Amino acid sequence: MHEIDRMGMTAVMEETIAYLSHTDGVHLSLDLDGLDPHDAPGVGTPVIGGLSYRESHLAMEMLAEADIITSAEFVEVNTILDERNRTATTAVALMGSLFGEKLK
Repeated sequence: MHEIDRMGMTAVMEETIAYLSHTDGVHLSLDLDGLDPHDAPGVGTPVIGGLSYRESHLAMEMLAEADIITSAEFVEVNTILDERNRTATTAVALMGSLFGEKLK
């Protein structure tokens, strides 16, 4: 989070994508515990001040544009702790962004 706070999500993702672009492909494992509990309350270890909804979508959109992700998993959704399926809905929306859907 320090790098995102200091540099901004766009710069962090540009640096990350540049580094990863020299590989044959990348497996993305997105732990939803890393999102702010306002957007993802249904996780085992909520992190106040985690990634925002918009920061998360920006990261997924940039990964989609880079076309380097070969497989992905979205983990740590706990439906028992979720509030009105907010975490599950956020996860599905993030998957959409990873597949190229843009937020409107």
